[in-house]
Amino acid sequence: MNEFSGKLKSPVIDWVGLLIGLSVLVNLSGIFITILGPDGALYASIAKRMVQRNDYVNLFAEGKDWLDKPHFPFWVTAFSFRVFGFTTWAYKLPAILFLFAGGWYTYCLAKKLYNRTIARWSVLIFFTAEHIIISNNDVRAEPYLTGLIVGSLYYFFIASTENNKGALFIGSVLAACAVMTKGPFALIPIVTALGAHFLLKKRYRDLFHSRWLIAALLILIFILPELYCLYVQFDAHPEKLVFGRTQVSGIQFFFWDSQFGRFFNTGPIKGKGDLFFFFHTLLWAFVPWSLLLYAAFVHIVRKHWRNPFLKHEWLTIGGATCTLLLFSLSRFQLPHYANIVYPLLSIVLAAYLHEVKSEKTWRVIRITQSIIIVLIIIAVSGLHVLYKPAQLNVSTVVIILPLVVILILSNKFPSLSNVQLILWRTVLSAAILNFYLNLNFYPDLLQYQSGSQAAIY
Repeated sequence: MNEFSGKLKSPVIDWVGLLIGLSVLVNLSGIFITILGPDGALYASIAKRMVQRNDYVNLFAEGKDWLDKPHFPFWVTAFSFRVFGFTTWAYKLPAILFLFAGGWYTYCLAKKLYNRTIARWSVLIFFTAEHIIISNNDVRAEPYLTGLIVGSLYYFFIASTENNKGALFIGSVLAACAVMTKGPFALIPIVTALGAHFLLKKRYRDLFHSRWLIAALLILIFILPELYCLYVQFDAHPEKLVFGRTQVSGIQFFFWDSQFGRFFNTGPIKGKGDLFFFFHTLLWAFVPWSLLLYAAFVHIVRKHWRNPFLKHEWLTIGGATCTLLLFSLSRFQLPHYANIVYPLLSIVLAAYLHEVKSEKTWRVIRITQSIIIVLIIIAVSGLHVLYKPAQLNVSTVVIILPLVVILILSNKFPSLSNVQLILWRTVLSAAILNFYLNLNFYPDLLQYQSGSQAAIY
């Protein structure tokens, strides 16, 4: 039976499919918005130079050798520029597609761990988490990284459960691309997810299986293009001045300084850490699902911790928790770092919602989400009144007004069950918020971004 059938009679409307379609449109709604600075504009200029100079080995920014991020996102963006030209949407499109691929792999992983219903809910939650939508507008490395990591985790899990050599190969390719996007720390969610699952399920043979040595060797082989580029640009030219000094090894920076250097705050790029940074960051970054997510964590740990090997999977909650704990110990923290575990968090929450049976618990959930929805509507209204954009785009009104009407009338739908109503109303509120931001607020705000305005002039 369709998960949204509830009390509806035939023909059944695929409500969850409609909501997923709506969430896809929300994520695409920022594709034509002027690129946000400084990072987005910087990354776009690096990829643009690659195409103009036909040089896909050396990374340059503002005329200087640039050693901060690996090459993979720039290669993909450069390919998009070469095909579609130097446009805003050509810069954002590949990142959005990688994130949509992450949604597909989230579905595949959740379906493998649970069932089709939870899988579809997971995708819906993932696509409407606030920072995912923001990252599809303010494109950096995270959309690429998120899709690659959850895809790699899915194939590695298939390889471990079905002894599938093809899945091991594909998982290694995706993991290598993730490493060439952010460095070796990109493997943390994959390693901790599999490690926690096998350890708590007492599957020690899988934990130390020889396939992981093969995967490590494959990943090392597949990242050779990145190592070659770093050697050519930096290691072969120790006289170059980078980070204010010479004798800088690009390969050493890739494996150590950019990763462990930031973690221990000893590298050339430093930060100031807060042990609870990601705990309170998720309160807004995972809106409108954040409070339910915390409730899901508490419920799962209380119910399954003592007997983890019996029924519950620990791939999702183990990978997400361990990754966030390790990132919390780092002194270098940014909100978008948590994006890579959002697929796992979405599966955790979807599984929890599917498990809730108590009417008392549902009452609390309905009240909680109603408060969040009201706050979202107040935030949108307050932002419009206080910011006072030059004009309210007609397209914004045409799109948002029907969503507001449906949201108000949704309580009148007697055929919707508890979880259906929660998903329906919460997704609508997220769509209203982000359609307003992407169609009206950001386009008006970016008139005050001097760099893009000067370029347009």
